[in-house]
Amino acid sequence: MIHVIAEIETTEGKREAFLEEFRKVVPLVLEEAGCIEYGATIDASTEIDRQAPLRDKTVTIVEKWSDVDALRAHLDAEHMAAYRERVVDLVGGATLRILEPA
Repeated sequence: MIHVIAEIETTEGKREAFLEEFRKVVPLVLEEAGCIEYGATIDASTEIDRQAPLRDKTVTIVEKWSDVDALRAHLDAEHMAAYRERVVDLVGGATLRILEPA
């Protein structure tokens, strides 16, 4: 199994619009072979001292895949290409971390 953490930096004032588009693609992704988990998260306001400062433009996508081949197929999926086109003006940057259990 692999874990993926994708941090999406949305353009100013566009986080909710990005999330609306993301929610549309989730059911298609969850049907993909090898998808175990796929969902969006935003920073929680907890007042815990050690928590990093809240980011109001960031969406963190948390994913689990059976293997790297399943992730590659996901990245090449037609519905993901269409999704990327729909959000291109809503995203200012992104980082992707692909992790394996230690």
